[in-house]
Amino acid sequence: MGGRSLGRRFGWLWAAYAASAFGTRFAFDAFSLIAIVALGAGTTEVSLLAAAGLVVGAVVALPLGPWVEFRRKRPVMIAMDLIRCAALLTVPVAYAFGLLGFGQLLAVSVVVAAADITFLAASGAFLKTLLPPEDLLIANARFESTTWTATVLGPPLGGFAVGLFGPVITIAADAVSYLLSAIGIRVIGGWEPPPPAKPEGPRLTGRDLREGWRFILTHPLLRPLFVNTIVVNGLIMATAPLMAVLMLGQLGFAPWEYAVAFAVPCLGGLIGARLSRTVVARYGRDRVLFTAGWLRVCWPVGLVFVQPGVPGLILVIAVEFCLITCIGVFNPVLATSRLEQVPLDRAARTLSAWSIAGKLTTASLTALWGLLAAFTGPRAAVGIAGALMLATPLLLPRNRRRAVPVSAHDDQESGSRPRDQVP
Repeated sequence: MGGRSLGRRFGWLWAAYAASAFGTRFAFDAFSLIAIVALGAGTTEVSLLAAAGLVVGAVVALPLGPWVEFRRKRPVMIAMDLIRCAALLTVPVAYAFGLLGFGQLLAVSVVVAAADITFLAASGAFLKTLLPPEDLLIANARFESTTWTATVLGPPLGGFAVGLFGPVITIAADAVSYLLSAIGIRVIGGWEPPPPAKPEGPRLTGRDLREGWRFILTHPLLRPLFVNTIVVNGLIMATAPLMAVLMLGQLGFAPWEYAVAFAVPCLGGLIGARLSRTVVARYGRDRVLFTAGWLRVCWPVGLVFVQPGVPGLILVIAVEFCLITCIGVFNPVLATSRLEQVPLDRAARTLSAWSIAGKLTTASLTALWGLLAAFTGPRAAVGIAGALMLATPLLLPRNRRRAVPVSAHDDQESGSRPRDQVP
């Protein structure tokens, strides 16, 4: 990635992202832990909490993508951070007074999921106006590196904090991280181009709600990337609870061994993100997308061979390290290609549609693979997911002889002001 500065304003955006990313990883699986430890919830309730939060949050966020499109993005980002902070703070407060219930956890998870989608849509559109196109890959690689660094450090520290201070401490810390993020985004200051003019009419129409998906599904590059990405991510996430059952239950791994098996490989994500700009400069974006897209799905099928003891632990670490390294290369290149292809006046709707579809797919595949594992066992279900992933690169765009042009006149103001210019 190099050490080149992208300006003071991007520095504050990156700091805000780092704060919220670390808070989220620090509170990894906190809702499930609270439901089990504090509320005595069973497997069905915990699964419902995880799936319903994603699904209902995505549905709630459906009209918010078009709503964001016609507003300045930075105030929306600040508002979503503050909403997430306030919603999460209700959990430790209710717990302190003995009032915390399963319904409140479910409601908070829905609010946070909807705010997550809305924030991502607004932040992607804002980044497109903040930096010139040639700097987008550097920025996305830095975000990706930050994500994997937080993933390495956050869960172990969060688990240690829970052991010392109880199950809701990580939720409180996550809430504070969103407050810090809101402060960082507020400090960014500077100029932001006005949003596109709102269509005539008193309310959003069905066309407004469908516009993001229509743009994705009619675009020659985004359509195959979209389908490939949501399917691969959904299958990867669907096997996560099955691996927990397999390793912690049937194979008898200790919780700390399970944590190590999935924390250490996240260093591969940091390595991959740092390599992404270099390999794109050497081989070209199309070839990197296609090659990394193939490589990232070659590894998960290996998890079917996990055995008890040290050999099994080493196998999981090796497979996950290879998988995450390839993801670390693929993700920032994907994010950059997507931003370059989306016109500024459709950016929020398109990114929102992409995120909603991803969350719904993940929730659906997680539920489906849970049912499959009930009939085949977790090892066989993990193997089936891995085998299916081997076919997903057929959905990737082939290397193109003629490049698809980036978005046209709608982006004429993107990155056109000096990075630190303040009116």
